[in-house]
Amino acid sequence: MERATYYRYHIDTKTVSDIAPWPYRFRPKVKKHRLILYIIKEIIRCRGNRKIIFSRPCIYHVYDRPVGGLAPRNHMCVGCLRCTTEHPEWVQIYHNPEFKRMGDSYLKAEQVDMIHYEAQTGSIPVKGAGYRGKFGGEGWDDMWTDMSEIVRPTRDGIHGREYISTVVDLGEKPSFLTFDEQGLLISRASRVLRIQLPILFDLPPASVGSPMFSTILSRAAQECEILAILPVSVISKLQFAGDHVVPLVTPAEYKILKSLTFQPKMVELASWDANLYDQIRASSPDSLICLRLTYDEDFKQRLLQHFHSGIRIFHLIANYHGRGENGKFALDLIREAHQTLVDACCRDEVTLLGSGGIVAAEHVAKAIICGLDAVALDIVLPVALGARHAGECVTQETSPLKLSKRITVDWGVQRIKNLLGSWHGQMLEVLGAMGLREVRRLRGEVGRAMFHKDLEREAFRGITGYEDN
Repeated sequence: MERATYYRYHIDTKTVSDIAPWPYRFRPKVKKHRLILYIIKEIIRCRGNRKIIFSRPCIYHVYDRPVGGLAPRNHMCVGCLRCTTEHPEWVQIYHNPEFKRMGDSYLKAEQVDMIHYEAQTGSIPVKGAGYRGKFGGEGWDDMWTDMSEIVRPTRDGIHGREYISTVVDLGEKPSFLTFDEQGLLISRASRVLRIQLPILFDLPPASVGSPMFSTILSRAAQECEILAILPVSVISKLQFAGDHVVPLVTPAEYKILKSLTFQPKMVELASWDANLYDQIRASSPDSLICLRLTYDEDFKQRLLQHFHSGIRIFHLIANYHGRGENGKFALDLIREAHQTLVDACCRDEVTLLGSGGIVAAEHVAKAIICGLDAVALDIVLPVALGARHAGECVTQETSPLKLSKRITVDWGVQRIKNLLGSWHGQMLEVLGAMGLREVRRLRGEVGRAMFHKDLEREAFRGITGYEDN
């Protein structure tokens, strides 16, 4: 037996410049004739004192070119408004309309910009001015993680003094083993696939599903020791191979699956087909089988039905806005799926994956608290590579994204690794603040979270005018 070795999981990150210019957030508008008149007045008033005359009203060096405010460096403006407060007669700060057009109604421009920063630098975004937004909202903003139980030394996990594990196991985990009279195992043994992050790569949107994009996902998954779900036809055509590749198979593509030059550790069924399931079990007995399920009206019944059919890994699918077919948000749908398996006394035997609506590092932790074992990223991956929205991106088939033709595989792989490195660091911060040493302890731990609707109901139930929706 191979001896297990310990190593500290780490993702190598480094700053990667943009291939195409990134829209800046703010646009200083300078009235040049008034600025020139102001400078002339300053020369007269200060009697030629160059130190005062050439001082700039910006600590972020927006006006530090030789010509000063006549050609401001817009990309360096952070919107502090110091210049327009001191000199409203010749400068005003406006939002850049091009920046506001990024994203759509769900993935806001500010979130796109944050993903861009994480993919560019691999760093954790820090806002020193504090949080100035709403304390509640729709979707994932309806849920807050509880950081009150700070327990050292796990709090220092991100700094390397204590190790916090982000490893998760995907696969079949029976509650007990059964042996015959001779002591031989007659029940299913535990079969799991271990990945270093509770993150997978889901299918790319059809508008950016090029061979280069698939190659970037495959290489990034391999180097980060996670999984990439790709159509089996793409895997066969591009000759991908390795434990990091998960073929997505339809009944018509079984022959392509059999023709692969390697045996995948996990295979994902695009939909339930009993014949296809039996064929894969017979031809690839060592491969774990995952079933892709949409959130329709009877998904909870189908979840239990397919569990009794032998499926132990489920991939729950919402659209890119985090909505199921019934209109509910993924947060509530994940909790329903998790509770369904808990009530059936089989939750620990099942692995739940989920995708749709997860566009920030905090969403990963929140989805796991709601009941997922791991999440699969979709729309956030092309955005990390600088893809621009050309409309509402809702489903995999109808997502108008524009990706630069100048990207390269090495550049794209490093951008994805930077994104995962940033999200890995933020996950360690969340786990450390909760006093947890491994992410598996976070699954279904709703006691570590607060829900806006529950708190509101608790506070206002019975008061005239409050409607419990």
